[in-house]
Amino acid sequence: MKKLNFSTQINAPRERVWRVLWDDASYRAWTAVFHEGSHAVSDWQEGSKILFLGPDGNSGMSSRIDKLVPNEVMDFEHLGEMKDGVEDLDTAKEKGWAGSHERYFLSDMDGGTELNVELDATDEFREYFEKTFPSALAKVKELAEA
Repeated sequence: MKKLNFSTQINAPRERVWRVLWDDASYRAWTAVFHEGSHAVSDWQEGSKILFLGPDGNSGMSSRIDKLVPNEVMDFEHLGEMKDGVEDLDTAKEKGWAGSHERYFLSDMDGGTELNVELDATDEFREYFEKTFPSALAKVKELAEA
């Protein structure tokens, strides 16, 4: 597992960036960079399950909100996959990414916000994330500064 880091400076307050990241409509807009129709299903509480699903709503990732500090930190622990609407924790263990984290950090910087993302990636997905995450953060920046 390799830890990847991405960051961007956004000319908007942390509260606005936070809303862009996690409100349903804007979440769908920036995560479309990864997969059109992506969405999340959760009560958005620390310790709660969160499902990152594709457009069919039956496949994607099963995770847990490990830490949530509004406008500052969101940390997801990835647990398994969703396949045909059923949670599969064994595949993630077999592929070596069960327990991996995806963390978002927001901090004040020069009148705006610095957004840092840190994620654990297997060799299989490292190149994909290195290519795609900068585009996703550019979309977050665009939405937050609009």
